[in-house]
Amino acid sequence: MSSLWNNKVVWITGASSGIGKAFARQLAPFGARLILSARNQEELETLRWSLPHTEQHRNLVIDLSNPSEIDEILSKNAMMIAEVSVLINNAGISQRALTWEANRASERRIMETNFFGATALTKAVLPRMMKRNEGMIINMSSPAGMFGFPLRSSYAASKHALHGYFESLQAELKANNKNIHILMALPGRVRTNMSINAMTSDGSAQGTMDDRLNAGLDPAICAKRIIRAAERKRAVVYLGREQLLIFVKRFFPTIFRSIVHKFKPN
Repeated sequence: MSSLWNNKVVWITGASSGIGKAFARQLAPFGARLILSARNQEELETLRWSLPHTEQHRNLVIDLSNPSEIDEILSKNAMMIAEVSVLINNAGISQRALTWEANRASERRIMETNFFGATALTKAVLPRMMKRNEGMIINMSSPAGMFGFPLRSSYAASKHALHGYFESLQAELKANNKNIHILMALPGRVRTNMSINAMTSDGSAQGTMDDRLNAGLDPAICAKRIIRAAERKRAVVYLGREQLLIFVKRFFPTIFRSIVHKFKPN
């Protein structure tokens, strides 16, 4: 890795497990000063004490599905947030429910976490980034941000929304000569707890690991490739075989529509 991360304040959401934890473990040795966010204080504290330079990392417990809590946390921690040079919008909730069976509360929670939570934190760090004319925002999207997929309607919608929002923001920043880089990361299946925590039709967690997810990319490898893409100022990085489906949809939409219903959701 480059010296890009040395002494940079990097805010990682969803840091208590999976790819978020992998980001923390890879960036801390290179001098990054981390703000670790998730809902579980105990797991964040365990992670913080496992990292080198423990004393320079901080925990910020936050539930991104709760707008009023977000507002309160942002207000109480304004000085800490003003220091952020890199925001990694990693927190997210997946879905395992047929569209007509998913209740509205579950759909709203997915959108609040995956989209509105990410945009709220982005708007919180942007003013100081723009004033310094320096910064980076890394957004964890998914191939589902580029195409619909069975049992993922609200999840796919939340990821599609991220692309529209951050492509618009990047264009606005460039038009105003602001040196703030945005990276959209689209990993396919990664071996995390995503399917265990995925919301079913009534809003409860699925509670089981999908077979294909269990055979997915190692989170450490995923995080490392995304970090490399960020260092190279890439706009988009694709990981995993699922990117082939993005290509098929773009150039052969009729073929894509003929096979999408055959996709195995687990």
